[in-house]
Amino acid sequence: MREHRYRITLEHLATASEGQVLHEPLRFEAGNHDDIFSIVSRLRGRGQFDSNTSAQLAVGLKLFGEVILKNRKHPLFEDIQPALREFIMKLKAQGKANAGTQSERDSG
Repeated sequence: MREHRYRITLEHLATASEGQVLHEPLRFEAGNHDDIFSIVSRLRGRGQFDSNTSAQLAVGLKLFGEVILKNRKHPLFEDIQPALREFIMKLKAQGKANAGTQSERDSG
């Protein structure tokens, strides 16, 4: 399975009263079995959430899901795996339902 590699950068936008940066940017690399950019684009295209919320949901879910996938035997994740799987299936099903509704509107 081909892994997509990403460099994640998180910057705190607020500054201290003296104009100093509160936190240095956090940078790390992560791999994922999916193309996260494609997933963000699809979720944004559904119109369920605004653009930023769609990106936050997709990126957060894919990063968290990949950690669980790579550590599936770790006891910390055993309770959340079924719920996460169910959540992802629900999210995908809503996307398919919305696509079907959009197709009906476009052809009607």
